[in-house]
Amino acid sequence: MNKVRIAFIGCGGVSNGHASRINSMPDAEIVALCDTNTKTLKEYPKRHPGLAGVPTFTDWRKMLDKVKVDAVEIHTPHTLHYEQIIESLGRGLHVLTEKPMVCTVKHAEDVVKKVNETGLKLQVSYQRHFERGFRFAKELIASGKFGKVQFITALQGQAWLQGTRGSWRQDPKLSGGGQLNDSGSHLVDIILWVSGLVPSEVSAFIDNFDVPVDINSALSVRFEDGAQANISIVGNSLKWWEDLTFWGEKGMLIFRNGQLTYCDADGELHLPQRMPGSTDPDRNFVDAVLGKAELEVPVECGLRVIQLTEAAWESAAKGKPVKVKR
Repeated sequence: MNKVRIAFIGCGGVSNGHASRINSMPDAEIVALCDTNTKTLKEYPKRHPGLAGVPTFTDWRKMLDKVKVDAVEIHTPHTLHYEQIIESLGRGLHVLTEKPMVCTVKHAEDVVKKVNETGLKLQVSYQRHFERGFRFAKELIASGKFGKVQFITALQGQAWLQGTRGSWRQDPKLSGGGQLNDSGSHLVDIILWVSGLVPSEVSAFIDNFDVPVDINSALSVRFEDGAQANISIVGNSLKWWEDLTFWGEKGMLIFRNGQLTYCDADGELHLPQRMPGSTDPDRNFVDAVLGKAELEVPVECGLRVIQLTEAAWESAAKGKPVKVKR
């Protein structure tokens, strides 16, 4: 294979960054587009002139029946991911899916099984894995120089309640959940990926306000090795704000709205000087399909995120701590 032929299932806002990146690659091309909104399909080539003349469809199955492709990218509402992932893999296609991978642990387990059976590539589009600060943090923790991670504090504030009102994101039939399952899943994923910790138990409180999905969430997490975490999702914030700190035996890693500061064992604060290289989910996905690289956000990342998320929902509903399924 010299060039990966990719079909898009879903051409909404989040797909535009993916399209721009793929269109810049000489070894990949978008060969078909699908969206249920015909206006979106008509206007898509205006934003991406290189896609003029690419066949368009409103039914993703018909698209896969009629166009020869090697892979799909899934950019649809969350609860639609599962069926689209399973069938695409069943057709022998590699898959990049937007987050969250799926919305239940059972569905995640099915996807893991299907990936293992087919040997195909599945990438979850958690772009933070490719950001240099988070890569630096993961490498530092994995090196042992940081010591054992003992505690994690995480806060994500966003005007999510206001910004998504009236959209599919507040319809549980399409979203599968609220901010914890949406932008909050980026925070959950990066905590688990950077730290390498395995959650064992969670206690959660959730406020839905006047909508049917979670808006504000307070999670207390215990990990298998005894480390702890507090995760706060504030969905009715007046603006975006994110704080994330990893507390280790020999230092701290402090992220404030994307800016990383490192505290050494002597209590001195530093800005990282030597940062690792980076790429993006689409470039890594194409390289993995071509056999040039390993996937950096494999199917197991999607499984781990929904395991903790589902346990948090259950804990809030029952009003007591819940074990995280493994």
